[in-house]
Amino acid sequence: MLLSVVAGVDGRAESLAAAEWAAREAVCKGRPLLLVHAWSRSPYSLVSVAANTAQRSQAERVLHAAAERLAGACPGLLIQTAQVEGPAVTALSRLADGSELLALGRRTKRGMAGLPGGSVARGVISRVKRPVALVGTGEGQDAEVPRSRDVVLGIDFGSPCAEAIDFAFEEARLRRCGLRVVHAWCDPQPSKEEAGASGLIEADHREEERSDPLTAVLQLRRDKYPDVPVIESVRKGKASSGLLRVAASADLLVVGHRLGKQSHLGLHSSPTANAVMRHARCPVVVVPYS
Repeated sequence: MLLSVVAGVDGRAESLAAAEWAAREAVCKGRPLLLVHAWSRSPYSLVSVAANTAQRSQAERVLHAAAERLAGACPGLLIQTAQVEGPAVTALSRLADGSELLALGRRTKRGMAGLPGGSVARGVISRVKRPVALVGTGEGQDAEVPRSRDVVLGIDFGSPCAEAIDFAFEEARLRRCGLRVVHAWCDPQPSKEEAGASGLIEADHREEERSDPLTAVLQLRRDKYPDVPVIESVRKGKASSGLLRVAASADLLVVGHRLGKQSHLGLHSSPTANAVMRHARCPVVVVPYS
């Protein structure tokens, strides 16, 4: 049985953008598309019966409109729809864990927690074991038109995410585009005794020293995906700044997220992952790893 690409749809512009992006992914991967609308049932009362009926009707309208729109853009794509009851985070997380990947809309207005998409996106990313895509308005348009810009992957030598590397290579293969792999690093602040000419000379060789391990990390996937052109980039500076700069014209940005790290606000990921999810100008896929 083929796993579906799932998109959460609530009628807002960003969720429709995510659905369009998910439709393109489903076409590329040869998977069915499942559009989902999650809503919570009100406690039983005469008033709540009418409220629940209204929610079901609204969900049906939203799903039908989205499915009709995508069917016209992607002829031949198998599109299914589903209403799920319960808290959105719980319902979407349950579906995501049985899917190929889950796409959610990314709001342009940021919440207090600093992540796009609000509490639902934070909650889902912190729970699921499958990739989650965050898509903003204008990033998932023209689902029927393949784009050819590169996939960008961020790598941290401290905790290289094999799942994210595999995902990025596969996405580049499906899109028949290049893969740009970015590793950024910063020198620790030297003490007064360490600062000097010898330290400056040594720093000149740091970039070259880090290029070799990056090449070694990628070699296995290069052998598996010989048709994917790979450009390696080792940059001194903040990782988020380097990734955002390279991904400014990219088709997709892929980052890893370590499972099990949560705070009272929900998702507790690295500052780099938080920054790129907030500011990237392209869809961002967060790939979990243990």
